[in-house]
Amino acid sequence: MAQKETYLTREGLERLESELLHLRSVRRIEITDRLHSAKELTGTEENADYEDARTEQAFVEGRILELETILTNPVIIEEHHAEGGIVSIGTRFTVRDEGGAEDTYTLVGTAEADAAHGRISNESPVGGAVIGRKAGDTVEVAVPGGTIVYTIISVD
Repeated sequence: MAQKETYLTREGLERLESELLHLRSVRRIEITDRLHSAKELTGTEENADYEDARTEQAFVEGRILELETILTNPVIIEEHHAEGGIVSIGTRFTVRDEGGAEDTYTLVGTAEADAAHGRISNESPVGGAVIGRKAGDTVEVAVPGGTIVYTIISVD
């Protein structure tokens, strides 16, 4: 089966590679030490410290697998000015809803999405609706409560 491409900025790629290195070289060792210490104290039966360490180990190993998958087939995108004024991955754009509220976002891949910091995924409802569009276009975005209509104000 072909691996899904993951869109990442150079900064995002470096951040994920750094996180993976930290998890492999630091967190794994810390958790192994915690497991060993907890096991020595009271064994493994009914040992809350041991169970907490096992849970954390499972989380860390899961995150390592997730990062390895993401980093298997990255497509590096450059944050850039929109060519031809069209929204694409790596561009910043501003939208206005019907109530007049404006939001500015940078369109990124799912691995870097962080709406609180204005970085939305190309696979999100808003990202999917605006990709390939230009300033002045109106898009409808399906949300759990219905539909929101946005007008693209600018594409940088």
